[in-house]
Amino acid sequence: MRYLFLLFGCFFCQNTFFAQQNSPRPTPAQLTWHDTEFYLFLHFGPNTFTNKEWGHGDEPESVFNPTDLDTDQWCRTAKQAGARGIVITAKHHDGFCLWPSKFSTHTVRESPWKNGQGDVLRELSDACKRHGLKFGVYLSPWDRNHPQYGTPEYNDVYASTLTELLTNYGELFEIWWDGANGEGPNGKKQVYDFHRFEKLAAKLQPNAVIFSDIGPGCRWAGNEQGLILTETNWCMLDTAGFQRGAGGPPVDVLNAGQENGALWLPAECDVSIRPGWFYHAEEDDKVKTPDQLWDIYLRSVGRGANLILNVPPDRRGRIHPNDSLALVRFGEKIRYAFIDNLALGTHAARYLTDGDRETFEVLDFGPSGKGYELDLGTKRTFSTIVLREAIHEGQHVRAFKLEVRTDKGWREIARSNTIGARRILTFPTVTSQKIRITVLDSRQAPKLAEVEVY
Repeated sequence: MRYLFLLFGCFFCQNTFFAQQNSPRPTPAQLTWHDTEFYLFLHFGPNTFTNKEWGHGDEPESVFNPTDLDTDQWCRTAKQAGARGIVITAKHHDGFCLWPSKFSTHTVRESPWKNGQGDVLRELSDACKRHGLKFGVYLSPWDRNHPQYGTPEYNDVYASTLTELLTNYGELFEIWWDGANGEGPNGKKQVYDFHRFEKLAAKLQPNAVIFSDIGPGCRWAGNEQGLILTETNWCMLDTAGFQRGAGGPPVDVLNAGQENGALWLPAECDVSIRPGWFYHAEEDDKVKTPDQLWDIYLRSVGRGANLILNVPPDRRGRIHPNDSLALVRFGEKIRYAFIDNLALGTHAARYLTDGDRETFEVLDFGPSGKGYELDLGTKRTFSTIVLREAIHEGQHVRAFKLEVRTDKGWREIARSNTIGARRILTFPTVTSQKIRITVLDSRQAPKLAEVEVY
């Protein structure tokens, strides 16, 4: 993240310094994850060929046989869409492994694809490296095929399969978990040892962020619409007493976070480009439009969350042309919207803080005394402003407003609640030379990392 460290709001109370030291802050891995912003999710496996969403685990391995699998096409499409990574369903609930796992007999090794010599994860991991994309995996803890599921020994099996993924396919940026827990082939449910799995992941992939209802790296946003539903999105959450899956926090809490949450646990919004998560031919004409994807982007990435957009490969092993076209045009919308940052090279007036004794112009921006003015040098026309809080020091802004200078004085053009990792505000086109950002309410002395104007 390009931190400019534009500091504002210098009215420290006596205990502010100590409060800031105790405020949750992201780890280096989480900071890098925040910058990833948008990436693809690929649901691919036997369900692709059986037209199911959740397989039963008894599907013959022979059903998996893509005729023209092309992971480079997946990556090219991701790049054109503006995505910065790909997460794939290495194993879904049906237990089928997209790699030749030593700990299962329900894998690509037993399928006719490439005469049992194929490895989807190897091909995708290598393709991601070639195309400069990050790589992540989803490994469902539920397994409707493995005979040991529902027994203590299955935790050993899961730890072993997880180790294969974490040691054989390069660096991962995200490990995706949910709390799915149904019956296995023996009719029993599993008691998962997630504490053990988390420790294993932290040891083998320390830079990977773990997704689930309760993290520990990032949290589910509480819906599969891909949206932060309100203007408030805190990166903090309390997870004590909660579990993954049915025992997770309430969905409204997952969506908005908690202002005084004990852990830094930012939101990830998941949604599929189609009604389903796996490929179904009858949904070829139900792909979300570029405008729909743009609206989702503004209400996820634009509200401080990350967006993981599911794009399921078809039975050939390629992203369908309808999905690809929508993604390419969506990527064009992103690039066009953020092509020319009018704030580059400008001078922002900065407030002093107790820790900054350099001399800067101090401006009075109203009774709050918390804000700064951006001078574009000449009158410019714009309709979008992007704000980034200096989240390496925590998240603090509760409410703020934007104004522009007109011939009749300052005019408000937008106001909202939290900022966090990024806040994208769109409004009817205005023309002005000066922009004023005023913090109306803040937990502690706020610090803004960057302002972009488009």
